[in-house]
Amino acid sequence: MSFQQGLSGLNGAAKSLDVIGNNIANASTVGFKGSQAQFADVYANSLNGAGGNQAGIGVKVSQIAQQFTQGNIESSNNPLDIAINGAGFFRTEVAGATQYSRNGQFSLDKEGFMVNAQGAKLTGFSASTTGKILAGSPVPLQINTGDLEPVETTRVDTEINLNSESKVPVTVPFNAADPTSYNKQTSVDVYDSLGNSHVMSSFYVKTSAGHWDVYVASDGVEINTQKAAAAAQTDAASIAARDAYQVAATSTPIGNVAAAAVTYAAAAGAAVVAAATAAGASPAQIAAITAAATSAGTTAGITPAQIDEEIAEVTSVPGKRVGHLDFDTNGALSVALMAPQTLPLTIDLPVYPATGSDPEITIKLNFSGSTQYGAATSEKKTTQDGYTAGNLQRFAAGADGIILGQYSNGQSQPLGQIVLANFANPNGLSPLGNNAWAETSTSGVPLVGTPTAGSLGVLQSSAVENSNVDLTAELVNMITAQRVYQANAQTIKTQDSVLQTLVNLR
Repeated sequence: MSFQQGLSGLNGAAKSLDVIGNNIANASTVGFKGSQAQFADVYANSLNGAGGNQAGIGVKVSQIAQQFTQGNIESSNNPLDIAINGAGFFRTEVAGATQYSRNGQFSLDKEGFMVNAQGAKLTGFSASTTGKILAGSPVPLQINTGDLEPVETTRVDTEINLNSESKVPVTVPFNAADPTSYNKQTSVDVYDSLGNSHVMSSFYVKTSAGHWDVYVASDGVEINTQKAAAAAQTDAASIAARDAYQVAATSTPIGNVAAAAVTYAAAAGAAVVAAATAAGASPAQIAAITAAATSAGTTAGITPAQIDEEIAEVTSVPGKRVGHLDFDTNGALSVALMAPQTLPLTIDLPVYPATGSDPEITIKLNFSGSTQYGAATSEKKTTQDGYTAGNLQRFAAGADGIILGQYSNGQSQPLGQIVLANFANPNGLSPLGNNAWAETSTSGVPLVGTPTAGSLGVLQSSAVENSNVDLTAELVNMITAQRVYQANAQTIKTQDSVLQTLVNLR
């Protein structure tokens, strides 16, 4: 017997206690993966090659093996906390170096990057301004907190049932202000190029069995009347007169604004009269427009905007249908009966008063799925594809890693996508501290992909992955390691006693 075996046993037991102590110390560390000390026996090399009767010279630590088992998922109140359920690591970058971690406790830095407590930036795929994920090489994820740009409405889809038993309206011609001149009205909010909301109303007028005319109004005014009232907005003479008024009103000393108002009222009145005449206005309707323009121009302190309001208030022209719906005997829309008209209908919805947007919203109005049955007239569904501007209210990562932003206008849009990395041999990763690992030749190259793809796990937002250390098991292991340490110490004590006996021989 020699001291070598006992000393190596003491060293091995001490190393085992070191590992156990580190596991216990990190029992509450998010994303921590426990380790296990693994041992191998030691034999001396035999010069003659016959080593079958060797007793061995002790033990050595073969490796400290990391245990990459799944930790428990625990909910948190931070939407930027993200847990991985399954295989994979978060890929982060710090000071140009790539690291890998299971700790998903992130926050936003002052530049909008998602970072952990050490400042390492989470990487993934960025998104375009329209929300398209730009797959390629992973880059640090930066959350765009800017406003969502407005989208002009280009399409309205309406599904409606028109009662086949409805009567032809008692009042003709159609008048958007007279409910007795139509059978049904539906409304939907649409948006101009600047995101301003306008109410588009559709009116359904039964003309005979199975046949209906469709009229449209913008902000409560039939579109032909609205277009006539808006004529001054694009009329060259009216624009010049409005500019002249602005010059007079802002000059020092102030100019003759009263004369400028009279000039503008005359130009605007003439433009609206011309548009109304082309739209088939009656002499009485034309006279009302002229009278309103003349009266407005002589009103003290009036502005061009107020003149436009007074002219628009009396402007009225005959309504014009935008299309018709014809149904067959089964209550379905008939392409043959509607020919040569086809769906969808094209509507040029005027924007008035002017908002600075495009003067008209061109909309495709479709009625697919609409019916004429012997049931109450009812709107089944109406959708449109525009929206106003919105600011970012909140965002969270989905199971697939897509970070979805929710905006004040009710829209949602991808802001980026988190990627995960996995390795053929995770035990080959080099621990760096701060819950991070680095790639080595032993681990193999990282296999980068999106969550749920292949063998990669899924993500859970507002949650963290706890340490996978089993505290009870570690305490039992600690007792076992202590007993091993004591036993090895006893072998040294016994060897010392044997040597003492030999020394005392006479």
